[in-house]
Amino acid sequence: MDLGLSPKRQWQPFITKVPYPSNHQYQMLYRGLIRPVLFRLFRNDPEQIHELTVDLLHRLGGMPGFNQLARRLALVQDPALERQLWGIRFPNPVGLAAGFDKEGRAVPALASLGFGFLEIGTVTWRPQPGNPRPRLFRLPRSQAIINRMGFNNSGAQALQQRLQAMPRPAVPIGISLGKSKLTPEQDAAQDYGSSLRVLYPFLDYYAVNISSPNTPGLRNLQARERLDELLACLQRTALELAGTGVAKPLLVKIAPDLSREAVVELLEVCVQRQVAGIIATNTTLARDGVDAGEQSLAQQAGGLSGRPLTERSREMVAFIHRETGGSLPIMGVGGILTPDDALRMFDAGASLIQLYTGLVYQGIGLVKGINNALLRRRQEV
Repeated sequence: MDLGLSPKRQWQPFITKVPYPSNHQYQMLYRGLIRPVLFRLFRNDPEQIHELTVDLLHRLGGMPGFNQLARRLALVQDPALERQLWGIRFPNPVGLAAGFDKEGRAVPALASLGFGFLEIGTVTWRPQPGNPRPRLFRLPRSQAIINRMGFNNSGAQALQQRLQAMPRPAVPIGISLGKSKLTPEQDAAQDYGSSLRVLYPFLDYYAVNISSPNTPGLRNLQARERLDELLACLQRTALELAGTGVAKPLLVKIAPDLSREAVVELLEVCVQRQVAGIIATNTTLARDGVDAGEQSLAQQAGGLSGRPLTERSREMVAFIHRETGGSLPIMGVGGILTPDDALRMFDAGASLIQLYTGLVYQGIGLVKGINNALLRRRQEV
């Protein structure tokens, strides 16, 4: 029946009156039914779940009323959750980590699911298919994932066109930049800079991914001279693109496998180059903390994320916070699977946090659970 109203107005009575489950009920439904079914159906290729999820969110995000309904279900609105960093207002400090939506296809829907910010990518200048499949492996007993995706994406120019065609989301957007696999290491700065040029108008901050273990030679860019050259090039490019304004913030994403000495050296370069912040950490090549029954699967090549990374990433955040005297904002990521994990990451010195593997094992209700935990802690003080 056509009521002569806009699609949004037609959906309004349903949206405002629909009953919805509590966050606890949703978590029980996800862990007790949805996750077991998905894990069983796609046990041979977990990447299929990811592809179907992103495709579904892409479609739902374009449906009249969906994003409004999703905000009603997922969003925790309270001024106490807001964070101001680098001149950016974050509605809450819980973001989506890079890797989930590499192509920026699901941004409208994801921006409605309670996150305080989204990080798209990692995107490279050249389109590339990534590594051969299978390249994603679940370790459910360990609450972990191994991936060797290899920056599979359609390239920075394709992402530019996609973002250009959609409305600006209601939450800040970061874009993670990586090096194209075919680009020689000595040309990395130019490769990153090319991506930055086409994507700059659409981002609120950009992250330099020099820490993925799945692109040969990429982690070499964490060394002093290479890093200094890369940061200098990107900052010159950003200043040029900013014109008379202030350049948008640059963050550096580091590996959890660096020695303390290497981290100190990296931080010295970041401070000298006045980098806006650090993202700690990427996935690890170590296999500590993997359940004994999954040791065989753990031998798959790639970066490990999830529960085995919880302590390692938190310790890295705490170390960076101490070394910089709290002067360099940190996005904490890695092994955050519960609200308590998140609170401890904030206690270690993180200003913001990011989720990915935790969403696979706990569902989207984890975002709301963390924000509610932050509010409860504030009330208890």
